Amino acid sequence: MEPLSLLTPGAARSLAGVIFDLDDTVLDHGALTEAAYGALFRLREAGLALIACTGRPAGWGEVIQRQWPIDATIAENGAVALVREPAGLLGGAGLHGGPAPADGGGRVVLLGGLDREARRARRDELVALADDMVRRFPAAAIADDNDQRVTDVTLDIGEHRRVPPEDVQKMRAELRDQGVRTLVSSVHLHLTRDPSDKATGAVRLLSARFGEDPTRARHRYAFVGDSGNDGVAFAAFALTFGVANVRAHLGKLSVPPRFVAALPMGRGFAEIAHRIVELRKNAPAP
Repeated sequence: MEPLSLLTPGAARSLAGVIFDLDDTVLDHGALTEAAYGALFRLREAGLALIACTGRPAGWGEVIQRQWPIDATIAENGAVALVREPAGLLGGAGLHGGPAPADGGGRVVLLGGLDREARRARRDELVALADDMVRRFPAAAIADDNDQRVTDVTLDIGEHRRVPPEDVQKMRAELRDQGVRTLVSSVHLHLTRDPSDKATGAVRLLSARFGEDPTRARHRYAFVGDSGNDGVAFAAFALTFGVANVRAHLGKLSVPPRFVAALPMGRGFAEIAHRIVELRKNAPAP
């Protein structure tokens, strides 16, 4: 990993957008600071598209998409995405399968591969498996954001609980034997049968909604993250950044981020944003 001082003006100026994780990247233990939120506005003013990419639920994504200065939100580790459509356009579905709520700026639409009933049946099975995991590994708990999820079920292993790493590994091994995919973030263990991850979800969205060539998109968009479930995106995108606390998760990453901030979490995200914005501002026109 290299310090941000080695990022070049050419690399910063070549970007069309920035994709970023939420927990412990933009958020500080779940809290949004003024510095991190302001950094989003500075990146947008610099002409960059902004896409949140999180393991958090689709319900969170709908709120974020309405209130933050961003172009799209990828939720549940790539399984679904939320975008805003101009008022009056038809198509798409609301979070739970019906019409999306409308407002003056257009409605937020959920993009996903399954209909409501198929999602519900798949989640019912995952809920039963998660309940069994919690019963046998009582240090874990069902995460408090599960009611807002549409594709996966999540266990709290580090947000309000502290689950021993060996328990996490045992749970993952048992779930894998039952054909369930698991992803680990800094706070959660995710159970899913969806094949997506943050990289495939991001590239799919960029192709379908932004008109990007899938290969070129990996060079035109940067990714910012901090932990294990960001690893696929660190490997997929050419220009990647980690906030300082990524160092605690390097053992879980096959490919580390290319650049690392000196500061952790939201302050690190603001540091990365400032560097990108300043280089774009000062770079000579192509």
